[in-house]
Amino acid sequence: MTTPRAPRGASRQDQERALRTAAAMAGAVDLSGLKARAEAKAAQQARPAPSDPEAQPGGAPGPGIVDVTDQSFPVDVIDRSAGSLVVVLLSASYSEQSQAMSAVLEKLVAADGGRWTLARVDVDGAPGVAQAFGAQSVPMVIAVAGGRAVTAFAGAQPEEAARQWLDDVLAQLPPEFGGGGTGAGEAPSDPRREAAEQLAADGDYDGARAAYEAILHADPGDADAAAAAKQMAFFARATRGEPGAIERADAAADATGTDAVELALAAADEELLAGTPARAFGRLITAIRTTFGDDRTVLRTRLLELFDLFDPADPAVLEARRGLAAALF
Repeated sequence: MTTPRAPRGASRQDQERALRTAAAMAGAVDLSGLKARAEAKAAQQARPAPSDPEAQPGGAPGPGIVDVTDQSFPVDVIDRSAGSLVVVLLSASYSEQSQAMSAVLEKLVAADGGRWTLARVDVDGAPGVAQAFGAQSVPMVIAVAGGRAVTAFAGAQPEEAARQWLDDVLAQLPPEFGGGGTGAGEAPSDPRREAAEQLAADGDYDGARAAYEAILHADPGDADAAAAAKQMAFFARATRGEPGAIERADAAADATGTDAVELALAAADEELLAGTPARAFGRLITAIRTTFGDDRTVLRTRLLELFDLFDPADPAVLEARRGLAAALF
């Protein structure tokens, strides 16, 4: 899958940051259709191929299971999910609940014979993946299809409950994803949406935002276009920022007034782009506690805008909303 990436000329690190952030956002626009086909050969040569869950070396996972690192996450989870369901397990070696959840999912993936892939993530060895999903505790299980987080749950579940959860997820997916949903054939192409997706895939976030807003103007009820326009606005602003915003804000902890607000806003954008939403939210909440009047309004407005980029049920968002309420009242 091709996800929103930094503008042309941006570093590989900036591109990977954009990818991780897009993976965490709810309703992330799917850009796989256009760009992935054109870049398939080049991408395959430029990065490692997906791990083969059917042929792992000795001591490695069995069939249908792949161990994921920060480096392999774009390929083993995002790209793999373009054609089938990937169930991501965030766990830790010291957590007994994690080990129990892993055993349950390993049994279920073996029983399902290739309908989906279990992607195991050790949060200590792959902190970037854990941050991308906003994990606050382990184990955490996320269903990913088409490059999007479909649903998730936290904590260990017994086999019967996990089986029911998986069956519900699969029932809602179309047959091409191994699901049992009733597909009505491929939806007619929309030239306007394809053009917007191409602009985003090329890193022209301002152009993509305008294209999505035009779609939204014609159809005010298009929730996908509304979500995509907000995403493009964020990526346009965040990728234009001067690198080092976090360090500058931390070094100027005694700053006050407008300077402090601008530093906090830029640093929060950089943290979110890096796939650490909890840190971005926390930084703005801390600033809100010490500001008043117009400065507080600016910070609160930006924080609410960032919330809108994520699933309202995301643990990081829920925690931050509680923090915001405490800071305001």
